[in-house]
Amino acid sequence: SQVLNRYTFSSTLSHLRRTNTPIGRDGKLAKPRQLHNTHWGLVCPAETPEGQACGLVKNLSLMCYVSVGTPADPIKDFMIQRNMEVLEEYEPASNPFATKIFINGTWVGVHQDPKHLVSLVQDLRRKSIISHEVSLVRDIRDREFKIFSDAGRVMRPLFVVEQEDNPETGAQKGSLVLNKEHIRRLEADQNINPADDDYFGWDGLQHSGVIEYLDAEEEETAMICMSPEELEEYRQEKGRPKKTEEQRQQEKMEQLERDGTSLNARLKT
Repeated sequence: SQVLNRYTFSSTLSHLRRTNTPIGRDGKLAKPRQLHNTHWGLVCPAETPEGQACGLVKNLSLMCYVSVGTPADPIKDFMIQRNMEVLEEYEPASNPFATKIFINGTWVGVHQDPKHLVSLVQDLRRKSIISHEVSLVRDIRDREFKIFSDAGRVMRPLFVVEQEDNPETGAQKGSLVLNKEHIRRLEADQNINPADDDYFGWDGLQHSGVIEYLDAEEEETAMICMSPEELEEYRQEKGRPKKTEEQRQQEKMEQLERDGTSLNARLKT
């Protein structure tokens, strides 16, 4: 047990969001103290004490969230209602290419149409019908769909991008779900009591499917843009017509000719 730091509000938050690596402080190993790639967006890369505890005592990032856990039985019942074959009734010989479904590491059944199932569960999570803590990981290569709802997973919020054209809102594929209406409601929250029903806030963004929480394992299967500019470049790239092999070869030949011309000009000078 420790005495909670109450010097300032920020120091209290920092103390509550502190993590401790269970390694002896006297060790000379550098690897446990270094920043790891999987810490991106989850652990603050700068806030760590000096001395023996350097790199072993870390702090969660501002938007980081640790899951508290939700029951797995309702998820399993939902999967059975969506044509999941339970493990006791599954015959591998009749359907060897079915996708395995795991819930918190336990193989519970198989499914014939994993693409539709994953998109359905993702949509339910974005509508907050399923808890936002639930993690959905589809491994296409190994034909596995892993669902995690246990406690202790470190997660961070990300903006959701439209996967298809949305006729209801008029949003195009590749654009953010966040729109001006959401911004207007957030601005109106300044004059509304948080206890009122009209208050939008962070929960409103979650219920509207604007943001969703991803843990480190689900991030491995997601495409994440680091900035709005990258998202715009992606949209423009997808909007261009695909080039044929002849066009690509022609562009390469023109590039080689330009390089050769510039090289000859430099040699003459």
